[in-house]
Amino acid sequence: MALRILILGGTGFIGPHQVEYALSRGHKVTLFNRGRTNPSLFPNVEKLIGDRNAPNGYDALKGKKWDVVIDNPVQVPRWVREAGTVLAPNVGKYVFVSTLSTYANRGKIGINENDTAMLNTPSAPDANERDASYGERKVRGEMDARATFGENKTLVVRPGLIVGPGDLTDRFSYWPIRVEQGGEMLAPGTPDDPVAFIDQRDLTEFMIRLCEQDATGTYNVVGPASGLTMAGMLYGCKAVTSSDTRFTWVNADFLLERKLRPYADLPVWMPPTGNSAGWARMDVSKSVKAGLTFRPLAETARDTLTYYHAQTPERQAALKAGLAPDREKTVLAEWKARS
Repeated sequence: MALRILILGGTGFIGPHQVEYALSRGHKVTLFNRGRTNPSLFPNVEKLIGDRNAPNGYDALKGKKWDVVIDNPVQVPRWVREAGTVLAPNVGKYVFVSTLSTYANRGKIGINENDTAMLNTPSAPDANERDASYGERKVRGEMDARATFGENKTLVVRPGLIVGPGDLTDRFSYWPIRVEQGGEMLAPGTPDDPVAFIDQRDLTEFMIRLCEQDATGTYNVVGPASGLTMAGMLYGCKAVTSSDTRFTWVNADFLLERKLRPYADLPVWMPPTGNSAGWARMDVSKSVKAGLTFRPLAETARDTLTYYHAQTPERQAALKAGLAPDREKTVLAEWKARS
């Protein structure tokens, strides 16, 4: 059955493929945003303009009905409640895009959606980016979604690191880009350290399919389901290039001594110890059973490189994550001298 879907956002990172996939499956899509990001996208799709930070910002939504509303960009909990004031009486389902950062304790391997004791303490209802962490605000957002729209009308997806073409954070992109450049390359930790992420296209397609199933509840969305190691990721990236990259594995303690930050200076990677032991080994069996699929790493890496090479030279030169070349060379030299 064709659904009437309202997407809040829809033109940033995960939105465009979400819209394209929904349209390809026969659904009718409406976008609601400020009209500032990629406004030329989807000229044949209904667009409603509003600013969620402005007085009367939701006026364009009043009096309209949809089967599903997908809320992609929530950064502060009050957005959920304010949207609900207008939308709750007129929508069949509310989809809240949360995060695996809702889990404060990640020391357990195989965390699933029922491990509520491991969640962060929810932020205050009116918390902003300065008052509480991202995970705390998302926990509050989940709570507010269920309270505002009702348990039987709320679907929560908790993605891990979202990657693929269109990503502006470079947290995954750094690796295929650096591999493509060739030469000796610093590889963090051990080859067997687990990593996990989700291609934005796999995430958004799964969300649309869950809506078609009239699903509710909460779903961890990260992969691949069979697991992936740091070596598997790096060699997988290398396989889509013709580079001569040579990986030099550098001990985690050595990197931490030099204040190199996992997930920032060394994105995707997190030492699998202590409270991070389960970070890249979440239980996604519920989502897989519900139809979550994972495209090959080669496709994600290749398409990420294609997107990168389509950017301006200035953008290509200013990666937002990963090691600067001089810093990488210095650490490698120190590692060899110490070894």
